[in-house]
Amino acid sequence: MTSSKKPAENSVGSIHNKIYYRNIVLGVQNILYRESGFLSAPAILLLHGYLTSSHMFRNLMPLLNQKYHLIAPDLLGFGYSDAPDRSKFAYTFDSLTKSLQAFIDQLKLTGFAVYVFDYDAPIGFRPMMRNPEKITGFISKNGNAYTEGLGSAWDPVKKYWQSDSQEDRDELRGFVKEKELEFQYFTGVSDPELTAPKVYTLDQYFLDRAGSNENQLDLIGDYKNNVELYPKFHEYFRKHQPKALIAWGCKDPYFLPEGAQAYERDIPDATVKFYDTGHFALETHVGEIGNDILDFMATLPE
Repeated sequence: MTSSKKPAENSVGSIHNKIYYRNIVLGVQNILYRESGFLSAPAILLLHGYLTSSHMFRNLMPLLNQKYHLIAPDLLGFGYSDAPDRSKFAYTFDSLTKSLQAFIDQLKLTGFAVYVFDYDAPIGFRPMMRNPEKITGFISKNGNAYTEGLGSAWDPVKKYWQSDSQEDRDELRGFVKEKELEFQYFTGVSDPELTAPKVYTLDQYFLDRAGSNENQLDLIGDYKNNVELYPKFHEYFRKHQPKALIAWGCKDPYFLPEGAQAYERDIPDATVKFYDTGHFALETHVGEIGNDILDFMATLPE
């Protein structure tokens, strides 16, 4: 178990240029999270996406921790956090949001920016809607909130949403297999040698845990409830006009560039950036994305 003892806040070389691996218990469930940066600096909550974990931020955090306080949890059922049996925990986006909200409350986070990614973006948007006064801005890295952003790769999933049949659920089992992971990591990537094998093999390791396949299929099926919430997200965007950086790998087969551009309808001042790569853009364009986040964060209130 990682120690929860924290170093002196302004101790040179203690926290601002290191990444700490911490644990927090929410009820009976353990959450692992990465933390870096001075504790008094403006905070960014980094949320990973489907099938991955806070490991995806390993190269981004050193680019940001000289100026910002970074917190990156592994969500329940992902990475090194607990993965409770589905008989004891409902693998829905509402359940994961409640867990995230408890995490935010226990760490007493206020006045922070949110980084969302992939189909877990609605897990970040829900707390943002409930706590608009706490949010200084958000970064959406291929985190969709518009139906036009859903590519044709979603068609088998939509079929399952409509039928809720075991047959159509079984058709999605390829979504949690190695070939699908490699498809997500390499599609649209011009230089595949920039993608470290450890990222998709680590994801696969956690997917191979007992029960993980069913947990993830539950979440894929539940994503339809996020789509139904899209209009609520748009209403929040229009009403509160949060500062927004929309950063997008433009060759993502799941979340299309049209989804990025759609944010401008509701947040006209949003900054939209495209990168010539696929879904996991941090693997190939972390330097460019890191610089764009630094530029964006400099515009936010401290």
